[in-house]
Amino acid sequence: MNMHAARTAFGFDTLKRILGISVLAIRWDEAIALLSRLVAERRFTKVSFLNAHNANLAHGDPVFAEALDDFLVLPDGVGVDIAAKLLYGAPFPDNLNGTDFIPAFLQASTRPLTVALLGATRVNAEAASVKLSALAVQHKFVVIHDGYFSLAEEPAIVERIARLRPDVLLVAMGVPRQELWIARHIDARHCTLPIAVGALLDFLSGTVPRAPLWMRRLRLEWLFRLWIEPARLWRRYVVGNPLFLWRVFKQKLALGPRPAEARR
Repeated sequence: MNMHAARTAFGFDTLKRILGISVLAIRWDEAIALLSRLVAERRFTKVSFLNAHNANLAHGDPVFAEALDDFLVLPDGVGVDIAAKLLYGAPFPDNLNGTDFIPAFLQASTRPLTVALLGATRVNAEAASVKLSALAVQHKFVVIHDGYFSLAEEPAIVERIARLRPDVLLVAMGVPRQELWIARHIDARHCTLPIAVGALLDFLSGTVPRAPLWMRRLRLEWLFRLWIEPARLWRRYVVGNPLFLWRVFKQKLALGPRPAEARR
């Protein structure tokens, strides 16, 4: 089930299009209820998140953008909130960043699920599995493989997922590799909800520190990450954030004024 099918099936009619990507405007509790219902009804749905960095990548990569068209995409971070405010007059109802949202979704799911983990290093994936098992004791967590596998190893990994057929498959390989991998290899035979989760397993393992709560509340987690890993992330944030806002501004100009603005 893609974004448009989920919207039709479950009555969510608000999509905000950010640099060509349709993102569901939905509250935190509604999103948890939606994913829980998709799992309960075994409706195969690919899930991803859009932030400024992902939007920049999709803007320059038509293959990635086309793949995201078949995902249910949730809003992540202050960048897409600014974009929604500029383009549609209001931010997204909630920030559904995967690092916080996915553990919350698993905790809230009372029905026992099988959750498979694929990606990160083996050590981090195992540590994340232990952490998730403590957070959501009702579920079974299985580490499939780390994210550093060869093309030759791929068929065995896909076959293992198919044999297990987890309710949820967390794929942590970085953007856009994780989304493209899901798009190319995973369908309803393998799992119900494949979710592209980025650095979630690294965060859960404790290897990569999270920003202090006060910084997260101020929507400054990106600044903390830049401070921790400047060599890897400076281009993403220092160059990428202004570029994203410029592209959104150009989208705004292309759209023209909203009806309410036109009457002023």
